[in-house]
Amino acid sequence: MNSDSDLQIAGDILEVPHLLQAPREHPATVAEFAGLARSLAADRSQWEHLVRYDATSRWYHRLRTGPGYEVWLLSWVPGQGSGLHDHGSSSGVLTVLEGTLTERTEHGTRALTAAPAGGTPSERSRERQRVFAPGYVHEVVNDTLEPAVSLHVYFPGLTEMPMHEAPHCEGRAVTA
Repeated sequence: MNSDSDLQIAGDILEVPHLLQAPREHPATVAEFAGLARSLAADRSQWEHLVRYDATSRWYHRLRTGPGYEVWLLSWVPGQGSGLHDHGSSSGVLTVLEGTLTERTEHGTRALTAAPAGGTPSERSRERQRVFAPGYVHEVVNDTLEPAVSLHVYFPGLTEMPMHEAPHCEGRAVTA
């Protein structure tokens, strides 16, 4: 019979060096990059003092770099948006730190909202983070009346951000 109850480990498992993985200094997987973004979001002391708001254009600041990745902090005043774009060969993680941003894609629209400090479980579970693959086309907009702050992790680091034209039917009634 082969079951978990048949398995016995002799000796100290922590003494088997090839089973132990040294902690990595930098993230290497999508889950680790998303975790890095959540960790930075939770530690306001790392980013709050850097935020600036600019009424003429989105403000951004490169917060951190590592081997093969970079982390950007962006602020958005009401009405500011990114335009329809992709991130070339970079994958990414977008995390809202303050306020609400709207993401638009060809598949629909979703609101990304910062998790309130000490909020209820349902408030804390609101969608606030997006992970995307290379070539993912979207537009991010602050269409609220309050400013917003977001954190963007790109891997590999961002080298291009091609802009796309909006679909021809945008802003018009679509007729059958």
